[in-house]
Formats: sequence, structure tokens, C-alpha cells
Amino acid sequence: MGLHEEMLIMGEKAVEASRDLARLSARKKNTILLAMADEIEASRDILKQANGKDLEAARASDMSAALLDRLTLTDSRINAMAKGLREVSGLKDPVGAVISRWIRPNGLEILKTRIPIGVIAIIYESRPNVTADAAGLCFKTANAVILRGGKESLYSNQAIVEVLRAGGKKKGLPENAIQLVMTTDRDAVRELVQLEGKVDLVIPRGGESLIRAVVEQARVPVIKHYKGVCHTYVDASADLDMALKICENAKCQRPGVCNAMETLLVHEAVAEPFLRKVAARLGGDLKVELRGDAAARAIVPTMTPATEEDWLAEFLDLILAVRVVPSLKAAIEHINHYGSNHSDAIIADSPEAQKEFTQEVGSAAVYVNASTRFTDGAEFGMGAEIGISTDKLHARGPMGLEELTTYKYVISGDGQIRE
Repeated sequence: MGLHEEMLIMGEKAVEASRDLARLSARKKNTILLAMADEIEASRDILKQANGKDLEAARASDMSAALLDRLTLTDSRINAMAKGLREVSGLKDPVGAVISRWIRPNGLEILKTRIPIGVIAIIYESRPNVTADAAGLCFKTANAVILRGGKESLYSNQAIVEVLRAGGKKKGLPENAIQLVMTTDRDAVRELVQLEGKVDLVIPRGGESLIRAVVEQARVPVIKHYKGVCHTYVDASADLDMALKICENAKCQRPGVCNAMETLLVHEAVAEPFLRKVAARLGGDLKVELRGDAAARAIVPTMTPATEEDWLAEFLDLILAVRVVPSLKAAIEHINHYGSNHSDAIIADSPEAQKEFTQEVGSAAVYVNASTRFTDGAEFGMGAEIGISTDKLHARGPMGLEELTTYKYVISGDGQIRE
């Protein structure tokens, strides 16, 4: 059987499963999720044995220590997968919710209601726990899911899917509701994202190169973000102690994530006192490499000269680009030109500055006097997320359960005809 036929069959099975999923009640779905969680915990040894095969191959290929850590399924991570499934079971089910209702003058009642998207393909790298997270979220919203993980975690992903299906089957999980692409052939991704009529949505999770490859090949809708070039702008009206605390958190708490600050913009009126604070705390105590423009280096000569590429960079490391700007308008122009529409913040006491910033910065998440590190489904109170979107259609920012649904109109009458 060729690769195209293999992916086509998976798509057809997923479509059939999605119809069965749509008939499940919220209570039934929650019962199945809890059974999946129990099976994950009961199958700990099976999961660790499969993960050991992946780790052995990864070490043989000289995988870095950081990537090995991401690949490893520890007891705590297995516990976290089970806990995540239980938490998803406790979230409010959006499927069937009435978004709005109105009655027309002719008596027609129109309901706008949430429904599953149908079949979702999720393409991701490295971390095998994503397998359980993605499967759980898609199942909760009655979407069939086709998972395609990285080759480095193939055995781990296979074991997790088999365990989820075994646990769920005990309580009525429809067959083929959760499928895993087992081939490591890269062409499988192309075939999967071109299954028009079978796959309704693709969500890629991983590095920018993976996401761009998916977008270039896809013939079905893709929700994604390429990278997180996040900014913090310190206004002339800012409380500088607050600003320093927020900047430290945004850059240093976890520098290798997409919602970490990559560029600091500072109004020229407060640049001298604030950048001296930044140099002492971030550049000194916390070992952040500061790359500044000419105005910033005039204040802190130890900064490395910033290049044009630095304003576009997602460093994912303890590196920070720094620019002094003459105005709020200049800060907004910089963000809208160099930013990635992910998360950007203003530190300001001025209500006028806050309003102008939030109205004119076009990012998915815009912060006032808070760290960009909060762009996360759990931090937003969504419970869980499937990823973060910088697109402008359907879903923006952290994507929770609601973003895994679409809607339809249900119109009820008593014999009306259009004149």
C-alpha cells in the first residue's frame, strides 16, 4: 500500500469516528477520559519501557542533553499526563453550548451553537506527553484526532496511544477516535495535510521550520504561530521598579519559550535610570547578554551592538535586544514592524498610553503592567491548551476547548416560507 492510500484510509476512519464522537454526551466523554487517565497510571512500566527504546536511539545519535530531557518520560511526567486528562474531564464541555439566540419578526428562532470541528491533525516534535494532551483535548470536544509526532519519540507515542485507546475502550471510546501516524517518512506529513474532505484542521506544534513546512504543503486550514518575538515597552510614565520586576520575569523565568520577552523598548525620558537598573540586574546578576542600539549603548557601553537581525530574532536564550525610542508611537511602530503578533506588553501609569498601546498593537495578547509569560491556556483560566495561535481567523492566542469547536445555526419554525 502506498503512502497516499495509507493516509487516505486513516482520514476515512477518522471521519467515521468523528460521527460516533458527536453522539457522545458530556458525561460519557468525561467517563472515558477518566478511564484513560487510570490506564496511563496503570501502564507506567509499559510507557517507560517504550520510552527507553527512544532514549537509547537518541543517545546513539548524540542528541543534546536538553532534547534528551524533553524526550524522557519520568514518573512525574507520566503522573502529569494522567492528571492532565483528569483536569480536562473536569472542564466545561463547549459542545452543544448556545452562543446566541434570537427570534425573527416572522417567528423563526435562530440558535448559533457550538459543534466539533470534525477531524484534527496535530503534527508535533520531541515531547511525548503532547500525545496525551492533544488526544485528551480533541476527544473532549468530540473531534477525531490524527497524531504525527517526531521520529525521535515514535515508540513512546505509540505506547501512549495504545494505552489511551485501551483505557478508553473499556468505557466506550469509538474505534479510530485517536490515531497515530507510524511511518517516519516525511512525505506522510504532506499527504496528511492535503487530505481535503477528510482532515478539517491542522495544528502544527514545534519549531518555525516545521510549521512553515506544514503551511507550505497544506491544502486544509492550519492554525499556528511561527515564533514569539515578544516585546516589553517601558513608557515615560512607568513605575521603574515594577518595570524591572516584570522585565526580569518576562526574560529570565524561562527564556526558551515562545512567550518570553526578546526585545526591550524604553522611552528616552526614562532610558538612563532604567537601563542602568537593567544592566545591573539582568546584564549583571542574571547573566543576560544585552544587545543595544546606539542610544542604549551610550548609557550602558558594555552592551553588544544590536544588528537588524536582532530585532527580528526569537533568541530562546538569555539574550535581550534593547532599543531606546523617542515616543510611544515609535514603540508601537517597532512592535508592529518587527513583532510576530504573539505577546507584547506596556509598562505605564498613563491611562492614555495604555489605551493607545492596546488599541494599536495588533498582537494576539497585549499586556498592561504585566509579564508576557502569562500567555498560556492554564494561566488564562482555560484549564488546558492545544497551542497558541497568532492567526486572525477563528482562534487567537492560547487555544483551549472552545477554539477546538466551530458552530452551526439551528433554525426552527412552524411552517414559515420565504415570500
